[in-house]
Amino acid sequence: MTKPDDALAELEEIRSSIDNIDAALVHLLAERFKCTKRVGRLKADHDLPPADPEREARQIARLRELAHDADLDPAFAEKFLNFIIGEVIRHHEAIRG
Repeated sequence: MTKPDDALAELEEIRSSIDNIDAALVHLLAERFKCTKRVGRLKADHDLPPADPEREARQIARLRELAHDADLDPAFAEKFLNFIIGEVIRHHEAIRG
């Protein structure tokens, strides 16, 4: 059995890892949105629709498979991607004016 001090030290170590991962996620999302902003400008310039349901469906299927392989709940991964897709479409609509 671990001592309370050992458990607290381990807890802090794990939380530090979580904090680092959260920071990486924010930076990755920022990079992703820089790319999707470029896509939005391109779509607006060429009068393409803000949403692409076929691509979105392919991406969701791909992400579900990746999640499964990574031992992450595919339903959670799909919810996460749907949230991101919704934000991207909202940004594309705003770029379009």
